[in-house]
Amino acid sequence: MAGSAGMMEVYTIIEKEGFDKSFWIKVGACFTNRDGSLNVFLDALPVNGRLHIRSRQKQGAERENA
Repeated sequence: MAGSAGMMEVYTIIEKEGFDKSFWIKVGACFTNRDGSLNVFLDALPVNGRLHIRSRQKQGAERENA
């Protein structure tokens, strides 16, 4: 993948008691290399040890919570 098509966003998803929806916290970025491998750059570490990597959304696009 070339350009921004190879760029993804890294989130941790937090479930909190008393809240109907989960909280999505962006913790970094991920890039696809020419050989298909991934480079992950984290700005923070999730305390729950879980990462969710997904394709980058267009700016202003609404994200659906999974």
